[in-house]
Amino acid sequence: MAGFFSSLIIPVIVCAAGLIMIAGGSRFFDSFIKGAKTGLDTAVGLLPTLVALVCAVSMLNASGAVDFVCEKIAPAAAVLGIPEGLLPLLLTRPVSGRASTAVFSALLEKYGADSFEAFCASVIMGSTDTLIYVITVYFSAAGVRRSRHAFPVAIAVMIFGIFFSCLVCRLFFPRV
Repeated sequence: MAGFFSSLIIPVIVCAAGLIMIAGGSRFFDSFIKGAKTGLDTAVGLLPTLVALVCAVSMLNASGAVDFVCEKIAPAAAVLGIPEGLLPLLLTRPVSGRASTAVFSALLEKYGADSFEAFCASVIMGSTDTLIYVITVYFSAAGVRRSRHAFPVAIAVMIFGIFFSCLVCRLFFPRV
């Protein structure tokens, strides 16, 4: 019974919106077209930024730079209590959601879903975002030319999120 009513919610909302537009006498359709045109202009304006970002991420992954950096920072990460298996995720997460999802999937396959690395990675994936992508796309869409303190603050919050996620996993999953 609930499934039947839940399947009707979207059609009812669409029909109600259409009836309100027809009965309203205002120019709702013209407003819709104007909004769609503005959205399309924004998407076209973002396209060069997105192409440059995807190209940079592809070059970074293909160059082997992530593996090289992980190898160099592994001893410092071990001292800080960050498992070595998380390092590729920590380097790709700020740059690309797609790359970090692929790294996350590989991490789950390598260490298993019930490992400490998997728990930490899951918390990191759920509590952090792709900083460079978000800052680049949103600031580009808003026409912001200087990000000022946005990037350093975002990096600081991400670093805090990494340490806090490992701490939370150590507290809640001590036997793993």
